[in-house]
Amino acid sequence: MSDYQQYIAEKEKIDFFINKGFRIKDVEENLEGSFLVLERNDGKKEISHEETLHIKHADSRKYFASLLIKQQRQEN
Repeated sequence: MSDYQQYIAEKEKIDFFINKGFRIKDVEENLEGSFLVLERNDGKKEISHEETLHIKHADSRKYFASLLIKQQRQEN
């Protein structure tokens, strides 16, 4: 897979979950990339769904960082 195709594939995964109502809960960085933890609440505290994505491409990490900033602005 080309570098650009890897970026697009990771971006599409992130967009898929964001469009389904998931929000970024946590980010863990290491030498292999980022582990992006997404969470969706269905309006009840006891019902929560989590997904973890392994993001390797630098441009994909920049992309979700911009989404995280936007998310934080909406919360304030």
